[in-house]
Amino acid sequence: MQVCLLWAAVVMSFITFAIHTFVGGPRVAEPLLKNTSLPVASKWLNYYCWHITTIYTFLMGWAYAYVALNPNKPELVVFLSILNVALAILSTAVAIKGNINPFRFPSTSLFTIVATLGIFSLFV
Repeated sequence: MQVCLLWAAVVMSFITFAIHTFVGGPRVAEPLLKNTSLPVASKWLNYYCWHITTIYTFLMGWAYAYVALNPNKPELVVFLSILNVALAILSTAVAIKGNINPFRFPSTSLFTIVATLGIFSLFV
């Protein structure tokens, strides 16, 4: 297992968290909360999903750090990398369905980068 690539995944995970929280929050979460045309349940369920991503991106960094410090736990990297690939694919699919360039969603490239670093750490 390549520990340097795991530390790179840690850094990218926290960058992903920071972009999601401090850039996306004002651009996505705040306008969502100000929206009065959405049904109340839909609005608050979307806000809940926003916070699921906040929690996940924060814990993702700590999980990669745990494996970097305990390289005998590759199954956690496998799980995280599969999940991150799935989230990158989902980001791409949602963007395409919305007729938006997938790379306008930072989640597309950020989850792809973290997943790639995790996968490569297993094989390099």
